[in-house]
Amino acid sequence: MEFDIIAQLGWIVIAGTVFAYLGKLIRMPTIVVYIFAGLLLGPITGILDMDYALELISELGIALLLFLVGLELSLNKIRDVGKVALAAGIGQVVFTAAFGFVICWLLGFELMESLFLATALTFSSTVVVVKLLDQKGDLDSLYGRIAVGIFLVQDLVVVIFLTVLAGLARGGEAATMGSILQGVGMAFAGMILLLVGILLAARWILPKPFSWAARNPDLIFVWAIAWCFLIVLAAEGIGLSLEIGAFLAGLSLAQLPYNDDLRRRVHPLMNFFIAVFFVTLGIQMEFGEAAAFWKEAIVLSVFVLIGNPLIFMLIITRMGYAEKTAFFTSVTVAQISEFSFIFAAMGVASGLIGSSILSVTALVGVITIAVSAYMIIYNAPLYAFCRKLKLLKMFGANQVDDEKPPEKLENHVIVIGMNYMGRCLVKDIHKAGYEVLAIDNDPGKLFDLPGHQLIGNFDYHSVQEASYLESARLVVSALQIEDANTLIAYRCQQCGVPCAIHGFDQTILEDLLELNTGFILTPKLDGMVTQRGHLKEEGF
Repeated sequence: MEFDIIAQLGWIVIAGTVFAYLGKLIRMPTIVVYIFAGLLLGPITGILDMDYALELISELGIALLLFLVGLELSLNKIRDVGKVALAAGIGQVVFTAAFGFVICWLLGFELMESLFLATALTFSSTVVVVKLLDQKGDLDSLYGRIAVGIFLVQDLVVVIFLTVLAGLARGGEAATMGSILQGVGMAFAGMILLLVGILLAARWILPKPFSWAARNPDLIFVWAIAWCFLIVLAAEGIGLSLEIGAFLAGLSLAQLPYNDDLRRRVHPLMNFFIAVFFVTLGIQMEFGEAAAFWKEAIVLSVFVLIGNPLIFMLIITRMGYAEKTAFFTSVTVAQISEFSFIFAAMGVASGLIGSSILSVTALVGVITIAVSAYMIIYNAPLYAFCRKLKLLKMFGANQVDDEKPPEKLENHVIVIGMNYMGRCLVKDIHKAGYEVLAIDNDPGKLFDLPGHQLIGNFDYHSVQEASYLESARLVVSALQIEDANTLIAYRCQQCGVPCAIHGFDQTILEDLLELNTGFILTPKLDGMVTQRGHLKEEGF
């Protein structure tokens, strides 16, 4: 069994890596190419078959994937767009579910199959969209925040559906209406209890221990994973699914003030399990069943790619937002979600639907995620094209762009490491009239400092981007970490930004000089020189 798991993981990682490289060449989303990798390993070549070991790997992948989804949803970032996100999210869920059910029924699917397919079509992919928006630098834009708010609404609706499934599972195979209602009621009571518990923990319990753990990069990572599995165990203990527990665990940590830094640390592991989950999803697909339903899959994909943007355009423009903002938001959510796959897989596991519905869902997912990814990447040319054809005139939207230009730091001084020297430097630089950005892992060390603050480790490329390194006038490191200081000097040299590095030890000076470091801070040496001068004056 141990060898089987290692061998199967090896095949999954190798195939996922190769396909991810090929997908990058044509800018295809990694989730889509992972499914193709699974198709190659499973239905096409038969190298891997779903067994207990693969199911175990897939379950772990699901838990960590949904933990990442929850970790992306910070309420503070979407407070100003909460109203439109709520209206658009609920409106789209109702529209897609209702019309999707009718379309599925007309396509010849049975009642339960139509219900599951219509529900699967309802949700948009948080993982895919957040990654693409982050790559474009639009995650903090107005349309990006509205999209993330819509995901939060949709994901909470998913939790409700998953709770209903958990309640149905409580009823057993020979369930009566009374036992089903009792099971659903108990599941909802457990979900509300868990939701209230994690929100209270996020407000009153988690901030202090996680603030302490944030001082140690490895510790906060372990604590985050431990919290995830603790809530998963709590969810299973009250009869809920691990999917609900993992998502709520991530959602609770997303409300902490240093969730951005936490998300950066957890991402490498999350990316690995995203690959594991979607490759195993491709392995589970029955190629013959998916091929048999290719016409139905195309009809449902067109409905998602066109129907969802239309309803979002209608709702968002009616709420007073500009045509461009509404259009960008609408094309952003024109795909089905990772939750759709999980929801369909749970339906198959519970015996409510057959494996063919999972195959149809996966096929629709491949089509919509692939097409919508290009729609997001090229949203500006696509908007110009639609305007040229006057396709958007029917919405009667405001033409004035309501997207405020993002706040960008320029000609500022970056100070890294808020020890005593770092804090003094920040205060002195700010007092001298320069714009200053303070960076540290520990939120407590950034407290009460003037200027701008950024929680994170400068080793991460995302932190360097968030600090607007390339437009800085100077970078100062007060750190006493040799490797970190060498990396900072190297990155500054790459960007052509002058830097001043703390030469706290003689061993680092040679490396800093080789990197042509502009300034080296040597407070110990300066102190010794000053002290010797005083001794000479005293006659010693």
